[in-house]
This record gives sequence, C-alpha cells and structure tokens, in this order.
Amino acid sequence: MSATRRLARFLKPYRHWAVLAPLLMMLEVAMDLMQPRMVQRIVDQGLARGDMPLVLHTALLMVGFAAIGAVGGTGCTVFSVLAAQGFGADLRSALFAKVQSLSFGNLDRLETGRLITRLTNDVTQVQELVMMMLRIMVRAPLLMVGSLVMAIFTSPTLALLFVVLIPLVLAVVIWLINKSHPLFSEVQRRLDALNTVMQENLAGVRVVKAFVREAHEIGRFRKANEQLMQQNITAAQVLALNMPLVMLILNSGVVAALWLGGVQVKAGSLQVGQIIAFTNYLTQTLFSIMMVSMLTMRLSRSEASAERIQEVFDSQPEVVNRPGALAEFAPRGRVAFENVTFSYNGADAEPVLKNVSFVAEPGQTVAILGSTGAGKSSLVHLIPRFYDVKEGRVTVDGIDVRDIDETALRRQISIALQESVLFSGTIRDNIRYGRPDAGDEEVIAAAKLAQAHDFIMSFPDGYDSMVGQRGVNLSGGQKQRIAIARALLMNPSVLILDDSTSSVDVETEARLQEALAAARRGRTNLIVAQRISTVLSADQILVLDNGQIVAQGPHARLMETSPIYREIYESQMER
Repeated sequence: MSATRRLARFLKPYRHWAVLAPLLMMLEVAMDLMQPRMVQRIVDQGLARGDMPLVLHTALLMVGFAAIGAVGGTGCTVFSVLAAQGFGADLRSALFAKVQSLSFGNLDRLETGRLITRLTNDVTQVQELVMMMLRIMVRAPLLMVGSLVMAIFTSPTLALLFVVLIPLVLAVVIWLINKSHPLFSEVQRRLDALNTVMQENLAGVRVVKAFVREAHEIGRFRKANEQLMQQNITAAQVLALNMPLVMLILNSGVVAALWLGGVQVKAGSLQVGQIIAFTNYLTQTLFSIMMVSMLTMRLSRSEASAERIQEVFDSQPEVVNRPGALAEFAPRGRVAFENVTFSYNGADAEPVLKNVSFVAEPGQTVAILGSTGAGKSSLVHLIPRFYDVKEGRVTVDGIDVRDIDETALRRQISIALQESVLFSGTIRDNIRYGRPDAGDEEVIAAAKLAQAHDFIMSFPDGYDSMVGQRGVNLSGGQKQRIAIARALLMNPSVLILDDSTSSVDVETEARLQEALAAARRGRTNLIVAQRISTVLSADQILVLDNGQIVAQGPHARLMETSPIYREIYESQMER
C-alpha cells in the first residue's frame, strides 16, 4: 500500500465534506458537458434556419447552465478546502505527537532539520494533494469520460481519432511520472539539508559571530540552497515537457478533426455545428487527460513526501514499557548499575560504557568525574531510561528501570541537562514546567535553593519576566540555575545534575552545593562535573575513563589511591 493511501485515514473525520465536494463537482461537470451541445443547437438549428427565438432561448439556457455549474464549482472548492485543511491539521498534530513519543535514539537518527521539513513542507505537499484530488481528480476523469461519450454520440466516425490520441497522451504521462518521482524525492532530501544548515545557524548564531565565520556559513547555506535550486530546476524541466507534448497531440487532433470533418460536411454526412461540438469535446477530453497527468505528477511529488512522513509514523520507540510495567512507583532512591554496557546506534557500535557497576544509596551525593567523552552524560541518561542498556541492568530500589512505567519512573527522577533549554514564557512558567500546578511559594523555594531568586527579583517583573526564545535574554549561568530550580521543584527521589553548573561562578556554585546538601532529605544526588571543586564534598566520586570506572570512593581515599584523580585535582587546584 502506498504511503499516501496509508495517510488517507486522517481524512475520515472530514468524510462528509470529502463526499460532498465531488458531488458538487459532478454538477459542474454535467453543466460543462451541456455547453457544446447548446452551441451545436444554435449553429445547426438556430443560425442555419434563421430561428432567432431558438438562438435566444438556447443562449439563456447556456447562461443558466453556467450559473448552476458555478454554484457547483464554488461549493466543491469550499468543501474541498475544509476537508484538506482539517486533514492537514490532524496529520501535523499526529506527526508532532509521534515525534514526542519517540526515544532519544530515534531522534538522534531522524535529526532536527529533517523533522522540521516533515512537519512543514511535507505535510503541506500532501495536504495540497488532498485538495486537488477532491477537485481536479474528480473533475478531470468525469469530464474526460463525459466528453468522450458525448463526442462519440456527436460523431462516431470522428471519434475514431481517440484510438490514436489517447494512447499517445497516456504514453507521455506514464513516461513523465516515472521520470519525476525520483527527482522529487531528491528535492525533499535537499530541502532537509537546507533546513539543517538553517537550523544550526539560527541556534548557533552567537558562535558564528564570535568566531567571525559569517562568510563561511553564508557559503554553506549558498551551497545547500543552490543544490536545492538545481534539483528543483531539473524536476521542473521534466514537468515542463508535459504541456508542450500534450498540446502538440491536442492540436494535431483538432487539425485532424477539422480536416476529416470538413470532408464529411462537403459530402453532406456531417453538419458544421457537429464539428464545432466534436472539437470542443475533443479538446475537453485531451485537456482532462492533461489535468490528470499534472495531478498524477503532483501525486508523485506528494508520494515522496508521504513516504517521509510515514517513515516517522513507522518509527518504533526504542524505549517502550514492558507488559505489566510498574505504574505506581515511590522509591527511596537507591540507584545501582550492574555490569552495564551501553552503545549508541545498535549493538554493533563501539560501547561508550563498559561493565559499569556502582551503587548510590538514598541520601548520598555521588559525583561523576572524567574527561570529555568519557561517558558521564551517557551514564546518567540510562537512569531515567532515555536509552536502554545493551548488557547488564540499571535498578532503582532494586527494580530494573525497564520494569517501571516510563512516566512513573521519570516523575521520581529529575534531571538538569547539560544544555539548559528554556521555553518562551515567564520565568515562573519555566520553573514549574514539570509541575504546572505548583504554587508560588514552592516556585520561590526551588529558586532559592538553586541560587536563582536574587537575580530573578532584580528584574522589573520578577518571576513574571519573559524569557526569550531559548533563554536568549539570560546569561548561561542564569539559565542553568533556572533549569536546576525546575528540576528541584519536582521534589524527586533522584536528582541528576548533568554538568549543569559549568557556567556558574565558583562562589555561587559553592552556595548551591551547600543548599543542596542541607535540603536533600534522603534524596539521592548524582552530579556530573568537570570541575574538581564541584565534587570534593560528595559521599562517593566515580572517575570515568574511556567508558569505564577506573576509581571510586570519597575525595580523601582517591587522593591516596588513584593517580588519575590526583592528577585531575593537582591540575585544577594547584595552579
């Protein structure tokens, strides 16, 4: 089954409009088919006999038919737009919901730029196809069949021309469809590349300007833009052949009809009005085939978009609830890694964690230290089950996290990610993002713990101050403290700070660590850090190197037993 047909399920809620639109289009087509017959009547019966009342009466009938056809056509347009817009809105919403349901691993592969293209341009392509199918795909076949029947009825002899003309037009259409489909698939892929470059630059514009790389990025964008332009031109060149080839066949048919019809008029077996009517029906038939061909080529482009949309719908989350997963979960907070091995992108990839084992008891603060790329963030991302382990298991209170409902698990584990992501809205709304029903007192208490209250109150609107897109109007340290307050407001059993104080000054970080230690009340804290000062007071420090724990214990013991830890300490603290 084609991807377009599989997406047709989103049209079901609007099936009444989708049925009414073609019915109204049938009315318009019926009125259009009457017009050549009326012209024939005027020429052969009215003008030939000088019967002006008949001419006037027939002309009024033509106006009436045209008015009825206009009502049908307008109604078809209105209802087809309603059905197509509803279809597009539902499809876009379902696609966005599907993206939200996917796991980190799925999103890593699909990429942001490609997803943006699917949610915008690809959905628009399919939506426009639906609207065209409810109008042109109904009008063109009906007009084609109706005109063909009327042409045969008007002149069976001249109708033999269709035996030659229709196969020629169909041959052109089939050739163009086969030629255009791969071209339009490539157009969408190059649009992906353009959106990726644009998304990266808009997100990283400050880095671009800081390193004076505007010219380089303009060049990257120009290259992607020109590649898209060239592919569009190539596809358009193929489509451009459609009209000239079909018009050549059409005009050849008209010439042949006039010549053969003229011979029959001279012989007295055909009237002039019949030739005029037949020529009109011939033109309508071949134009209808041309409209079908154009729509079919549009279908080819939309099918490419539909396949890309369906790819997202067909993606299965890598992290799913097991049957009978624990729905209610109120842990004390004991976290244990048991011989955990983990790799990204499948089992064949190089492991980023190898045979990792440790235990974080309730109320403890466990710090994770190591060089960039050692696997620190990967380790903590396994606790809330952003990814699943390859070997071994991660447990909370002795229960494998894979046996716990995702929602129930993540309500008990709160994380401030390495990159502090804030959303447009007020500071208050950002802090209570995970608990929208939290009261102002709770929001303020969390902000005070995160050492964010003072700078928030320095703003004219305090907690009602608006946060720009991605927190553009806040410093890095301010964004990190709001993100920590957001995590604290969840009152979790396990709190994970994934290098979330890297932009905070040492003095503020020290106050933050004191506040967290005083307020932890049995909560397990896991802190990923680059700075040695962040981990000195931790109950247990894990030193990661190349995905393995090479040392663990409190600061004093590690200073005595671990050369790697001692080297890190001396390099940072004895400058």
